[in-house]
Amino acid sequence: MKLKDKICIVTGAAQGIGAATCERFAAEGATVIACDRRAPAAPVPGAAAFFAVDVTQRVQVDAMVAAVLAQHGRIDVLVNNAGITKDARLVKMTLEQFDAVIDVNLRGVFHCAQAVAPSMVERGQGVILNASSVVGLYGNYGQTNYAAAKFGVIGFTKTWSRELGPKGVRVNAVAPGFVETPILATVPEKVLQQMKAQVPLGRLAQPAEIASVYAFLASDDASYINGTVIEVSGGMSV
Repeated sequence: MKLKDKICIVTGAAQGIGAATCERFAAEGATVIACDRRAPAAPVPGAAAFFAVDVTQRVQVDAMVAAVLAQHGRIDVLVNNAGITKDARLVKMTLEQFDAVIDVNLRGVFHCAQAVAPSMVERGQGVILNASSVVGLYGNYGQTNYAAAKFGVIGFTKTWSRELGPKGVRVNAVAPGFVETPILATVPEKVLQQMKAQVPLGRLAQPAEIASVYAFLASDDASYINGTVIEVSGGMSV
């Protein structure tokens, strides 16, 4: 059990990669604090507690972190997984679409990391894991806002690893490729087949396959990994 007795916060936990990460962390022995904007219809698998948190609202983030610290005394791992998409080509993208994605996918990551960092630094240990994307490495048609945010998350990761590494806090990012999550539910089958064709493995990832990388990075098995971005894309960039 790689995460036995670890106190772990996962944002965007209600579905997809977030839910899979909660389930995997719990299986590895962690006490999982699941966070999402709204409580899901069914309990999040593996979650010991759930907080309704909008990561764009700093007051809500701070209240959640304070509650976790009050109950458990520490936070060992933060997985900054919350994210949204609002796609459009540059000439069609509205300011509302741009701002919404930046607020959740970039500002939200900043809020959560800044909220947990002081307690991790005080203890001299901790792990912050950020959700980037292959889009944050290579860009993507129709995703100006999403690409900018995911590029920014990589910048966060590199910077925080330098700032917090000497304090005993590791910071890394995961860059998934195409993952079979509810976000793809409305994508036409023809488009899904085109997406699969871009992947040498010939299929989309399952959320659990991304969760397993988070579990590794959160564990002591990754104790000398800091400031890196792990692409989990089935070889899309080959």
